[in-house]
Amino acid sequence: MGFFERLKQGLSKTKENLTQKIEKLIIGYADIDEGLLEELEETLIMADVGVKTTDTLMKAVRRGIKKKEINEPADLKPFLAKEIAAILEQDAKPPQEAASPPTVILVIGVNGAGKTTTIGKLCAYYKNQGKSVILAAADTFRAAAIEQLEAWGEKSRATVIKHEAGSDPAAVAFDAVKAAQARKADILIVDTAGRLQTKSNLMEELKKINRVIGREIPGAPHETLLVLDATTGQNAVSQAKLFTQAAPISGVVLTKLDGTAKGGVVIGIKAELSLPVKWIGVGERIDDLRPFEAAAFAKALFE
Repeated sequence: MGFFERLKQGLSKTKENLTQKIEKLIIGYADIDEGLLEELEETLIMADVGVKTTDTLMKAVRRGIKKKEINEPADLKPFLAKEIAAILEQDAKPPQEAASPPTVILVIGVNGAGKTTTIGKLCAYYKNQGKSVILAAADTFRAAAIEQLEAWGEKSRATVIKHEAGSDPAAVAFDAVKAAQARKADILIVDTAGRLQTKSNLMEELKKINRVIGREIPGAPHETLLVLDATTGQNAVSQAKLFTQAAPISGVVLTKLDGTAKGGVVIGIKAELSLPVKWIGVGERIDDLRPFEAAAFAKALFE
């Protein structure tokens, strides 16, 4: 099965919660009236598109009706598909790489979002492209975080730079940068602590790691990726808001899309936070994490 087919399969619960509900709604109405629009608005909110994004989409629908772009209920689905694709494609940026290696990728996110697993899959993705990868175990406080990263390193045949549990995360990042430079690695992925995002000490720690990396490699980290669990729906948007206040996030990795009906949160994150979704996870397999493509996502959701 190709990745697009797996994406469609992974979005099946979200399709059920959003696209198929819109289809059923359309069948129930002969004409477009206020009752239909109210039900459509409720459907979008229930699919975790978010209140603010739903409001934006409903305003677009009303404009479409006035401009005769929408003339009957059946016109609503293709119109929404186009509008959602436009939201996702706006300022879309693919994963960034440095002009000269190593590319440094900082990965942040709360515990349980699939952060370390995401790092392992990112590592496998780059290794499959023939790139050399070093992993930095800078999540030094969570029990078994270092061991978990080492297991992924072994699976992907990537070097893991680590210190003892409880040591300074910035010191681990420093040693990893030096190792990446000495070994001429293409990619350095830094795992960071995932304690509660409201804790100011975690945010200070992230800033310190940023400073240490930036001193050694000007312009680094080249990507700061926030890992969010799609199954948490609008909670993921709240987490993203808090993290953006402390770290210059360049993009989002949305995991567990295959296990949720709340995949509409992809649209909410982009529309409400202007954060590009750069990677999505649609399964348990090591190759089920891929760069996000807005057009493919919209097509898989509405096809």
